[in-house]
Amino acid sequence: MAVEELKSAASPDTDEILTSCDINPGSDGDSETEEGEIVGEVDSSEGKGEAANQSHLLEHPWTFWFDNPSAKARQVAWGASMRPIYSFSTVEDFWGLYNNIHHPSKLSIGADLYCFKHNIEPKWEDPVCANGGKWTVNISRGKSDICWLYMLLAMIGEQFDHGNEICGVVVNVRARQDKVSLWTKNASNESAMVSIGKQWKELVDCNETIGFIFHDDAEKFGKSAKNRYTV
Repeated sequence: MAVEELKSAASPDTDEILTSCDINPGSDGDSETEEGEIVGEVDSSEGKGEAANQSHLLEHPWTFWFDNPSAKARQVAWGASMRPIYSFSTVEDFWGLYNNIHHPSKLSIGADLYCFKHNIEPKWEDPVCANGGKWTVNISRGKSDICWLYMLLAMIGEQFDHGNEICGVVVNVRARQDKVSLWTKNASNESAMVSIGKQWKELVDCNETIGFIFHDDAEKFGKSAKNRYTV
């Protein structure tokens, strides 16, 4: 589905659409909002007119994940504080969620916001991610919101030539600048990885060289891991 189709498919009342979404799947029902929570002020009013009842199914269902900085501080193991918050499978559900959660510029420093294909956890240990890697671009906080939106639209709208290789995207909110990373499945598939990197670089309008790091290298060498591919 093209990005323009995604934009036009949203009804005029997108901020009123929150249907068929798994909210806090697997949670214990505790609705207390923690510091750094991404949920905004949700308009629970019903959609108006026939447009609000139309559904445009996406190629894949997706899930937003969130790692709260205050929760991370209380955890020992990396990823222990990460949790799924919303799942969506239609254009309408996406816009309803996007319009009712905080965007990167509104998140606390240290927060991580993910959007991954449903049933893929944003962790190196996930079987789908285990042999993969990621492209990363550094973006000023003032530009991270639009980059995040364009990335989401291209990803869920299947705009990449090798979309089957994509796991998801994450934005890491940091003090000096944010980082946006695109995770892929098969890091050794150089031609597909480079193709994805070139398309992504054009998408985010980046003029600097960006690099691709294998998850295996990141696990072994940490911040010293070297780029295997660059575009």
